[in-house]
Amino acid sequence: MLGESHDLRHEFPDLEQKIAALRAGHPEFARLMDEYDSLDARVRNIEELGSPVADETIEELKKQRLHLKDALYDMIRA
Repeated sequence: MLGESHDLRHEFPDLEQKIAALRAGHPEFARLMDEYDSLDARVRNIEELGSPVADETIEELKKQRLHLKDALYDMIRA
């Protein structure tokens, strides 16, 4: 869906406590999560505002977001 939130707490509600603990105690996780949140907000803004952007651009942003989510999930599950 356009404009749907993909923040980690929404994506992995059963892991919310672990996400919070990692964000507080693991600087690299916190940095990646900040980057992920920023990218997610950018994608949602483009989708919600209907900003003119090339399909390739939005797809690349979504791929970057997915890559970050995979990296964060790997850190959560480790």
